[in-house]
Amino acid sequence: MTEKPAAKAIEQNFLENYCSLRRLTIVQEITRGWSADKKYLVQNADGEKFLLRTTRSAEKFPYKQQEFAVLKTLEKLDLPLPKPLDLTCCKDCETICMLLSWVPGEDLEEGLPERSPEEQYHLGITAGKILRQLHTISAPDTLPCWGERFAKKIDRRIKAYTLCGVRLPHDEEILVYIAANRHLIQNRPQCFQHGDYHIGNMVLDENGTLGIVDFDRADCGDPWEELNRITWCAAASRYFAAGRIDGYFDGDIPENFWKLCLLYICSDMTGAAAAAVSLGEDEVAGVVQTARDVFSWFNDLNNPIPSWHPFGMNQTDGSYHL
Repeated sequence: MTEKPAAKAIEQNFLENYCSLRRLTIVQEITRGWSADKKYLVQNADGEKFLLRTTRSAEKFPYKQQEFAVLKTLEKLDLPLPKPLDLTCCKDCETICMLLSWVPGEDLEEGLPERSPEEQYHLGITAGKILRQLHTISAPDTLPCWGERFAKKIDRRIKAYTLCGVRLPHDEEILVYIAANRHLIQNRPQCFQHGDYHIGNMVLDENGTLGIVDFDRADCGDPWEELNRITWCAAASRYFAAGRIDGYFDGDIPENFWKLCLLYICSDMTGAAAAAVSLGEDEVAGVVQTARDVFSWFNDLNNPIPSWHPFGMNQTDGSYHL
């Protein structure tokens, strides 16, 4: 649907007034990422940088309020995360503005290949430790149990997958694995989740500090489910992926982790395939490649421990195996 010129003009006027009142100047629009939000790098007269996110739907204001409140809660962790500064809604143009502190650094996805395997691994360790700290934020007691919640999600994803017209390589084995292991989701704890924790939402500054961005998909659920995006990391760097797991568990991985993690990965792939249809051929091709990678890493889904993990930490002396 083509946007009405009047609505676009009202939105532009609101955005200009928003920045003017706060003495901010838009430096550039940020186009990376998959969020429907528009993102802008803005700065004040002193050159201090901020991130401005705009959402074109006033109906989403309660959800943005929740996101803002979550970011406020996360401030107490003293981690390199965006800090929430302002949240405003203009009902005239159906636009929400959220102003955040700027997390400096280059996209980790771009800078990681330039670093040595040891550096990649230790950055993964840091990412795993940060995620463990994020998971110290409790989920509300009013949430339904995880087994009930995620069982419904599995069913929705499989139904959407069967109707979407895309077929993943080895999808029969994927669906069999889900059916055989879905009981593992029972009696799992719940906590805060970033919602999209992977290498594409991480930045690295000139001092080597790893920052985490894009909390617009924040949710609550099983902390181990959040490790399903490890596939994105492993595709970029097996060393980083191994470090993420070792850092999260401090080198002491529970025996039941891998089978459950693979269940979450398989479930996520079915959902991603259905969602990719509306995003174009490139997205579909990416999901298909992930399925091929997963089938290879996990030995045709017969070994829940992926082939890239033995490149991780020596449990006795902390050294790195190349």
